[in-house]
Amino acid sequence: MYAAATTWWTVMRIALGERLVYRGDFMLGTLMRFLPIVTQVFLWWAIFSAIGGGDAEGTLIKGYRYEDIVAYFLLTMVGRAFSSMPGLSSGIARQVRDGEIKKYLVQPIDFISFLFASRVAHKIAYYAIATLPFALVFFLCRNFFPEGFPPPHVFGAFCLSCVLGLLLGFYLETCLGLVSFWFLEISSLLFVYMLFSFFLSGHMFPLDFLPEPWDTIVSALPFQYLAYFPAAVFLGKIQGTELAIGLAVEGAWVVGLFALSRVLYARGLHRYSGYGG
Repeated sequence: MYAAATTWWTVMRIALGERLVYRGDFMLGTLMRFLPIVTQVFLWWAIFSAIGGGDAEGTLIKGYRYEDIVAYFLLTMVGRAFSSMPGLSSGIARQVRDGEIKKYLVQPIDFISFLFASRVAHKIAYYAIATLPFALVFFLCRNFFPEGFPPPHVFGAFCLSCVLGLLLGFYLETCLGLVSFWFLEISSLLFVYMLFSFFLSGHMFPLDFLPEPWDTIVSALPFQYLAYFPAAVFLGKIQGTELAIGLAVEGAWVVGLFALSRVLYARGLHRYSGYGG
């Protein structure tokens, strides 16, 4: 156990140093990612004004005010910064297809643990550099948070949902990547996943807007925890028992996908054949 923990820490420390060296573009890149919010501000102002007869600020849509909607989109970007895992699935598929994965079979490093340590280092490096752009944007958009900072227990639940979202996003994409043991080319599968994930995570609009039965169907899937759930928790849209159940279900998804990733990896190795040095 101690040896495994030491190995994991060493991998993460090296990966963190590597990313801090070549990821100086994080700060500017993060700031640029907020530019679409400008479009969202004007788009939703027009929508609320049209519904409210010219009064956007006094109009409610499914329990959301105009300020809530803009705040929601800002918060989904925070959630997605935790849960998104760019290149993870395709990287796993490439290592399986090109035979690189065989080095993890002859060295005392677990493949999935190595990937996880690398991604944790990636996120630490990202937020170490991107915190300033996030703080600047939220300061400039502070008027969209009229209630200000949420109570400590709400903010704690928000932070927990983001951390669980990181784990959920990692194991979701890891499982997709491990499918490459059976299908070497998974680019089409990844395209379908990214398409569904973008819409069903709430990145386009609050999932509260969905009518039945779609609301029930989407709420039964794990995608909502990648963006919608953390934002809704921060805004106080999910409280009390519903919040506790939501966090428990998200945790259950993480545990289930962790177990699935281990099963896929173990069974995939039985199918894998590596040749050459």
